[in-house]
Amino acid sequence: MTTQDEIDDSAAPLIEHLAELRTRLIHCVVAFIIGMVLCFTISQPIFNFLTAPLCQVLAERGQDCDLIFISPQEGFFVAIKVSLLGGFILAFPYIANQLWRFVAPGLYKSEKGAFLPFLVASPFMFFLGAGFAFYVVTPLAYDFFLGFQQFGNEGQALPSQPEANQPGLSVVFQGSAQEYLNLTVKFIVAFGLCFQLPVLLTLMGKAGLVSAEGLGNVRKYAVVAILVLAALVTPPDVITQVILFVVVYGLYEISILLVARVEKKREAALRAEGLWFEDDEDEKDTSKDQADV
Repeated sequence: MTTQDEIDDSAAPLIEHLAELRTRLIHCVVAFIIGMVLCFTISQPIFNFLTAPLCQVLAERGQDCDLIFISPQEGFFVAIKVSLLGGFILAFPYIANQLWRFVAPGLYKSEKGAFLPFLVASPFMFFLGAGFAFYVVTPLAYDFFLGFQQFGNEGQALPSQPEANQPGLSVVFQGSAQEYLNLTVKFIVAFGLCFQLPVLLTLMGKAGLVSAEGLGNVRKYAVVAILVLAALVTPPDVITQVILFVVVYGLYEISILLVARVEKKREAALRAEGLWFEDDEDEKDTSKDQADV
């Protein structure tokens, strides 16, 4: 029968872990706030940098790069949103380090060696996806959106006025700074998260939760899921949806190759230790035959 002392001893490590988790979370929040304050002081240059894709498209059309505030408080909220994004980016390395220092003591040496590359690859893939969205996808999307403008005599005259005195309808872009920022950040975050797919699936393959064969068998369902994802996280234009679908599906195929490589390394290690048996291959072939049936 469990005594009270045994219960107290088992509860002590849990309390210590919770206390450590609380401390590291506080450190992460403080780092985020410091990064946010720093970015708030230079929010205008950061916002000007984020408007580069729009200004590029407008310049090609011979238009000035102008955005407007449609409410008195909009400028302040734009600065806050820029600060939130910049603060998270600045604090992310420190937050990842705190996560690693909390998890690492509970891992074996081999597990540390397996987990650490994914911890490094995750921010790299996020920034790769964010850069792809900012420099490739966003200009194409804004070029598509701004193609629906019309200038002067390209419009139709109103029937109630003489056509000779009608200068023509002009429908041109006068964008809200906050709406532009929301759309641009949505592109950046969506592509950054989608580029995490190889990291996530490879880590799951490392843990034995998925296999290359299994991912290949559900490929047709993955295509449907990616199409739905592209429709949800991108604006309703075909160009960006097709780009996101092609990119994410390509990452899915790369993930299958990475998981297959992980499985080969695991098999080679087990063979070297004499722990790999032919029964494992027979079971795999049998499950494959059953799946085909």
